Amino acid sequence: MTSAILSPSPLAGGLPAKRATRRVLPGFKLTLGYTLFYLSLIVLIPLSALLFKTFTLTWVEFWAAVASPRVLASYRLTFGASFVAALVNVFFGLLLAWVLVRYSFPGKKIIDALVDLPFALPTAVAGISLTALLAGNGWIGQYLEPLGIQLAFNRNGIVIALIFIGLPFVVRTVQPVLEDAEKELEEAATCLGASRWQTFRYVIFPTIAPALLTGFAMAFARAIGEYGSVIFIAGNMPMISEITPLIIIGKLEQYDYAGATAVATVMLGISFVMLLIINGLQAWQRRRSGGKT
Repeated sequence: MTSAILSPSPLAGGLPAKRATRRVLPGFKLTLGYTLFYLSLIVLIPLSALLFKTFTLTWVEFWAAVASPRVLASYRLTFGASFVAALVNVFFGLLLAWVLVRYSFPGKKIIDALVDLPFALPTAVAGISLTALLAGNGWIGQYLEPLGIQLAFNRNGIVIALIFIGLPFVVRTVQPVLEDAEKELEEAATCLGASRWQTFRYVIFPTIAPALLTGFAMAFARAIGEYGSVIFIAGNMPMISEITPLIIIGKLEQYDYAGATAVATVMLGISFVMLLIINGLQAWQRRRSGGKT
């Protein structure tokens, strides 16, 4: 009787070790193979086609396509405006995420839903809406333009459009990190006499810094390739307010496919290097934060 009670049974958890560690998904080799196949089909093959088309140009033709004064001006505008817009979104995105996580107020769910509006709104609609607001005869622009403040049909309009489409990336990246942050550490810092700034700098910021860098990278990458919301408010004046995606579209309309792919390749290379640097900063920040804890 005693031996029957002490003997393990399948229902009591006495399963073999192999069955206990059985995974729901297939094995590593199958899932890895499917991952590489899908990644190649969606990402690597299109990018390879882009590079192969660029290789049809000679070095002289390639340099003439990617280094003309008009194209260089578009590089400076596109990457500069994207960088400024991403920096603005880091600050205000953190502020908005903080308010949504740490405070309760009427209409909070509505504001939380409005954050995702740029995701759902067609970019052309966003560009038309911003132009209707900020143009000289717009709802807001008609009051600002007499004061000498012009926000549409110049570089200011480009930055504003890029801020609009990039804000959700920062908010949605930082928000879950703030929700999971340990408030006990903040309370302990306050009890030890730390000021609000010291608590933020030494307790909160190291926790959210990787998420902020991720949000910055996503907003920056999104802004570089933005087209629909920008062309309506930029003015599209060569050497002044012409973005690089518009240069590529213009070359495609002229059936200069090799020239378009050459400019796109340069943008791809610069974007990849910048994202690689940002990812390196993220890894460094995680190691630094882990070392402190």
